[in-house]
Amino acid sequence: MNKTHFLLLLIPFFLTSCFKSEKQSETVSGKTNTISVIIDDQLWYGEVGDSIRNKFASPVLGLTQEEPLFTINQYPARLLEGFVTDSRSIIVVKKTNAEKFEIIRSTTLPHNTFRIYGKSVDDIICSLELNAPQIIKIIHDAEIQKIQEDNSASLLNKAIIKNKFHINIQIPTGYEYMLHKKKFIWLKKEIISGNTSLLIYQIPLYNFKKKKDVVNAIVKMRDSIGKYIQGREPNTQMITSEAYAPYFSKIMLDNKEAFETKGTWELKNDFMTGPFINYAIIDPTFNRVLVIEGFSYSPSHQERDLMLELEAIIKTVRIDKR
Repeated sequence: MNKTHFLLLLIPFFLTSCFKSEKQSETVSGKTNTISVIIDDQLWYGEVGDSIRNKFASPVLGLTQEEPLFTINQYPARLLEGFVTDSRSIIVVKKTNAEKFEIIRSTTLPHNTFRIYGKSVDDIICSLELNAPQIIKIIHDAEIQKIQEDNSASLLNKAIIKNKFHINIQIPTGYEYMLHKKKFIWLKKEIISGNTSLLIYQIPLYNFKKKKDVVNAIVKMRDSIGKYIQGREPNTQMITSEAYAPYFSKIMLDNKEAFETKGTWELKNDFMTGPFINYAIIDPTFNRVLVIEGFSYSPSHQERDLMLELEAIIKTVRIDKR
């Protein structure tokens, strides 16, 4: 067989392989909180790589164990960008003759591509410093949206929560009602290595607004409902851990002022502990503070992804209008 015939035989094989790769990239959605960085090894193992790791693999706030913000997979820039990864978030870093920062939102594949080009190492690092917060927010929002879309395929009946709290919230099946009180609900889902929980409750708006120290008020508020969540032994109610100061920020949720608190919970006089994320939503319509909290217990599981799933559920909340 001569070389020409051999090459003709190989062409269909290469075409088939390319089409298969393209088809696979359309159907695979990638792992949660994972990004692909396409960059030459020389840049990756130098100051540029250090800057990327400092920005995108910094420790997540409020966890009991250190975990990176994102899991980073690095690929050499010589590989084709479109076929190298199934990640929903791709960062391409190159040394070029012109500086450029570009965000490409794919309409066909489920990912965003961020291109950072610079003439020098300093230019690239400067662009990373400037644009990293925006990139992180876009990636985080995309992860939240993906979880919400996946959850929407099978949801818990919302009637009980809607009738009690005048809200719509998309909670996936798998959660079970653990406790009902007049103004309090606890839902729980068992996982392989532990469990995740959702709390929904409310307090009068006046009682909250008269507090000058909002952070301390939220800690006292969540500690007061900890009596409903007990360990196996007496006097082991859930409290906010004093070993780690909670992280606090003001946000907008369902177009309402809300306070986001991330921290660590523990069982008093017990060994159990884990992270929580708490949203206190100011709701003048019903003259209340609506509180929705997610917390997890999972000693051998990544807390980062569990907390993202809880955040995604909570952020579907929509309060009824009178």
